Amino acid sequence: MSVVERLRASDHQAYIVGGAVRDYCLQRTVTDWDVATSAKPEEIESTLRGMRHFSLKHGTVTFVDSGRCYDVTTFRGSKGFGSSLEQDLGHRDFTINAMAYDENCRKILDPHRGRDDLLLRVVRAVGNPKERFREDPLRLLRAARLAVELGFRIESKTFEIMAKMAAELDSVAPERIRVELMKILLCQRPSLGFNLMHRVGLLKELLPELLEGYRKRQDRSHRYTIYKHIMETLDQVEAEPVLRLTALLHDIGKPRVRRKIEGEFSFLGHEQKSAQLGREIMKRLKFSHDIIDQVTDLIAHHMGIAGYDSTWSDSTLRRLIRGVGSENMDHLLAFREADIRAHGMDDEKIDLFSDLRTRIEGVRREGLAQSPGDLAIDGNEVMQILALPEGPEVGKILEELLDKVTERPELNRKGDLTALVKQMRDKTKVAG
Repeated sequence: MSVVERLRASDHQAYIVGGAVRDYCLQRTVTDWDVATSAKPEEIESTLRGMRHFSLKHGTVTFVDSGRCYDVTTFRGSKGFGSSLEQDLGHRDFTINAMAYDENCRKILDPHRGRDDLLLRVVRAVGNPKERFREDPLRLLRAARLAVELGFRIESKTFEIMAKMAAELDSVAPERIRVELMKILLCQRPSLGFNLMHRVGLLKELLPELLEGYRKRQDRSHRYTIYKHIMETLDQVEAEPVLRLTALLHDIGKPRVRRKIEGEFSFLGHEQKSAQLGREIMKRLKFSHDIIDQVTDLIAHHMGIAGYDSTWSDSTLRRLIRGVGSENMDHLLAFREADIRAHGMDDEKIDLFSDLRTRIEGVRREGLAQSPGDLAIDGNEVMQILALPEGPEVGKILEELLDKVTERPELNRKGDLTALVKQMRDKTKVAG
């Protein structure tokens, strides 16, 4: 029996609700399955005993049935649990999410006319918008996310109250904000979501640093302002979390280093300032350490290939790959191409960029030592040849060998590296 069938077999009411019903009506793939039930939390767990499950906050228990996750929640009410489906739907966020499916009679229950709003393509708060947003201020951000995700507009009264209550977003846990932000970032055109958040006043609460670049002009190689360029880059780059975060934050430090020199705007060191600000922002939103390190590393290196031309040597490209990390190189190339296109100019850099990508792929196919661990000899062998104790001196020698191998990859053979280490020993003796 399914989750709903088991709850009903134990004399509890149970309905599929929310986004699953909405997406079914829109003929979209259903990914979020929510069940509302009259059963209390302890009754839910006892009724569905034996099903794999885990508990979430706000009284929700997620059950896994036939590879599908169902979030099961007791009917909501004005002060916690409610007593009926009608009461539950009346406290949901938006009319398009306030529908339920009754499996018994195979009927959609729609007391707040959500299907009408689906046809009108509007996001409208259920009942009194002020009350709905006060119940959970995250709904302010969710309204913007749903609008851009579905290509809907926000109903005028709902929009008006959102603008008045935008500051309430500050009371929401950063982890929850991060989830909604990432959903906006991964939409087909995230710029629509950010521009909507700006119009309604949410962006200054969420990312005030981003607005520092609003209407700030750049140098003659850019058609757009700082903010507009960031939006263009977001829309250009692949919908992948690291790439979209990098695009969002890559120039966020530009307004703070912007200087006018001989009539032209300059942004010296903006990549380092952007990496610093990006790290602060991602920490504020509780991103993982891995994501923070990867994104800030890409931001810090994104200007490293800005001056590329065909005269660059292969050893220069190998040093670039070492600095960025081969595992991050694909991300850097994908991001940088979007960044260049988002200049809004007929830029010859695009042709140069294609050449750079081809050459980097060639260098990587040849094989590349990126760290001392890729060398044909290790620290123990260095210590044995030089009669050195374990310590930082061994690490310095390995780094020196790595530099030589980066310059000339054919040297990465045990015999050649051993000879190089012996030369270092002999030079040290002569110097002594």
